[in-house]
Amino acid sequence: MDSTSSIEGNRVTQAVSGDQPMSGGRVVAHIYGGLGNQMFQYACGRALALRNGADFQIDDREFTAGPGQLFSLHHFNIVRQSGAAGTLPPTKKERVRYLIWRYFKGTPKFTREKGTAFDPDVLKLKGDICLHGYWQSERYFEDFSDRIRDELTIITSPDEKNRKVLEEIQNCQAVSVHVRRGDYVSNPKARAYHGLCSPEYYQAAARFIAGKLACDPVFYIFSDEPDWARAHLELPFETRIPGHNDSEHNYEDMRLMAACRHHIIANSSFSWWGAWLNPSPDKIVIAPAQWVANAASENPHITPESWLRMEG
Repeated sequence: MDSTSSIEGNRVTQAVSGDQPMSGGRVVAHIYGGLGNQMFQYACGRALALRNGADFQIDDREFTAGPGQLFSLHHFNIVRQSGAAGTLPPTKKERVRYLIWRYFKGTPKFTREKGTAFDPDVLKLKGDICLHGYWQSERYFEDFSDRIRDELTIITSPDEKNRKVLEEIQNCQAVSVHVRRGDYVSNPKARAYHGLCSPEYYQAAARFIAGKLACDPVFYIFSDEPDWARAHLELPFETRIPGHNDSEHNYEDMRLMAACRHHIIANSSFSWWGAWLNPSPDKIVIAPAQWVANAASENPHITPESWLRMEG
């Protein structure tokens, strides 16, 4: 794929010569939230553009996220813009233009996610579209999974410490374990909505995977609170906790997770991608049976069909 790229601040702009529109139209992906959310938003928008032969643009001008969360897609092999994508829609700061655009249904058409479950109508969208939502299902982009996996390959070179851990992972029967805490603990609303995976969930999942393998696994535990994991998460197997990457370098943890052979994920879009980026058809991925504590908001399509669900 022939491409040219330039740096805009700390962002990557990439124009891809092989992505010329076949039927016209444009897809604008609104990017916000943590890294896992950013990746879902990119994947859904990019796949829709490829499906329609349309131009594609990332819009992160009003990027918002939680504490410690940054725009991080520039560490990946993304296509920020393909074709002559045109002018982005007005932002909320341009109050009059924004209200006119929304009220009179201007172009690109503002399309908001209707709920957490997969919406097949999104696959049928045509014309100029601005996507706003989380789009947390592989079904939005599984017809272009190889392309998405390539574009969501991390291209920022690992530092020496991460390179050494990566070599270790590649030379053993490594299983990634992701323990999500952070605002799931500190923010009462987030905790009530998301809930937490219990130590018993991780222990049961580790025993299940170990029982399926011919040789002893090594469990690599990744967490936004590695000290908590060291103190409270005991697995009856060899474990290693590479807790050296801070939130600004969370993409490094994702690269390490994706390099593992099997995965135990939390109810977290971050660890979802750490498992999904592993292309092996033989991988075992275990996810919590209940993705969110608020059952009314449960996404029945959050995990691919080949992944296993276990009580958490």
